Amino acid sequence: MRYGMIAGNGRFPCLALEAARETGIELITIAIKEEAAPDIERFAPKCYWISLGELSRLIEILQAEGVREVMMCGQVKHSKLYSSIRPDWRLLKLLSSLREKSTDALIGGVAKALENEGIRLVDSTLLLKPLLAGDGTLTKRGLARDEERDIQYGRRIAAALSSLDIGQSVAVADRACVAVEAMEGTDAMLRRAAGLVNGRPLRLVKASRRRAHLLFDVPVAGPQTIAVMRETNTTALAVDAGRTLLLDRTEMLSAADAAGIAVVGFRVED
Repeated sequence: MRYGMIAGNGRFPCLALEAARETGIELITIAIKEEAAPDIERFAPKCYWISLGELSRLIEILQAEGVREVMMCGQVKHSKLYSSIRPDWRLLKLLSSLREKSTDALIGGVAKALENEGIRLVDSTLLLKPLLAGDGTLTKRGLARDEERDIQYGRRIAAALSSLDIGQSVAVADRACVAVEAMEGTDAMLRRAAGLVNGRPLRLVKASRRRAHLLFDVPVAGPQTIAVMRETNTTALAVDAGRTLLLDRTEMLSAADAAGIAVVGFRVED
């Protein structure tokens, strides 16, 4: 079976390529120059490099390779829209047609453009289902009572924000929302939050959009998340079970155990 992969930043694309190799799936990689790591070529049997603004080039490559199904793996920072990247005529036309530039609107527009060319977006976690977070306590330590109160409060906030397509994470301390993730990403949000609470412990809640699909913008946590939590005195992490990828899962949870950090998956109610 042959798929295409649009590769952004982080470990997600490389892990998908490793899983594809192990299962005998051919994965044609289109790496985003502004995001993907250069060493992705070590994992990819065939790799093309395109700029973030080259929607026409993306379609040309997929068509030339005979790819009809493509997955989006790895983060593409929303803030790159405000950089010096120049969109090609096709992307410029798409952007001008959007009423807003939220993640859903942007990637939904790209998905529609691909669909018009006979190319379908598929589940971005297709090759990495074993890495999706389970339900319940995932680390040796569970939530303390004060952490559980903060997490439950944070999940209510995150659920409300998810419908507005603002960000995936919130930082909570003593049942108060300290910071909300926007374009800066989770790590930067946590560091900003740590500067506001005068050393008090933080709790991190990462929430999925509660969409019916996992085509794009799937929440991700990994060893780097735990490193930043340790740096910022963030003692607990809550994620949506079955909808959050734990990259390098064993290493991540071992690091959390070593730091005394609790990681818990919560079932998403329909």
